[in-house]
Amino acid sequence: MSNSGRIDFIDYHDIIECISGAMDARDSYTSYHSQRVSDMAKIICTMLGFNKKDIEEIHVAAHLHDIGKIGIPDAVLNKEGKLTQEEWIIMKSHSRIGADILAKSERLDEISNIVLHHHERYDGNGYPNGVSGVEIPVGSRIISICDSIDAMTTKRSYRKAHNFDFCYSEIEKNLGLMYDPIIGKYVLENWEEIIETVKEENVI
Repeated sequence: MSNSGRIDFIDYHDIIECISGAMDARDSYTSYHSQRVSDMAKIICTMLGFNKKDIEEIHVAAHLHDIGKIGIPDAVLNKEGKLTQEEWIIMKSHSRIGADILAKSERLDEISNIVLHHHERYDGNGYPNGVSGVEIPVGSRIISICDSIDAMTTKRSYRKAHNFDFCYSEIEKNLGLMYDPIIGKYVLENWEEIIETVKEENVI
């Protein structure tokens, strides 16, 4: 830890790697997905001129945003095909489970809050709390876009991967609805640079 009491993310590197290993053992898609999301989030934060502490905080939160899926039953997490309403309610609990796991460390409070809200929508129709606009932590708003980009362009058991043109259009259509319109517009304006990592690591 640094003398100021703030998180020294270098000290947390091994812990984060251990958590990622646990996620990988449970669901390899979740682990690799989180790596790509964290890479994109870091690029966006750097482009936006965030300070080093905020960049690292959001980067770590993005890396761990799906940690709560450790608490989701295999029958739901790995189900092929559409989830039932009851199963979807269980799946949606992963953001709160993840936040609760991280909140056990006082020094991870901010990261826990970012993880909690990464499925909120800008229009207030997301979960778990239905908050909207700037009430959603900026890190959560960034991760939401990155999460969607990787999810749409990754092959899943129930559908083929979408191409990046489709993904671009979906984000554009949902500015101000699902996504922060300012951050989303910035992502679209810098599209090729931001998705470069996904294109390199994801074969579609």
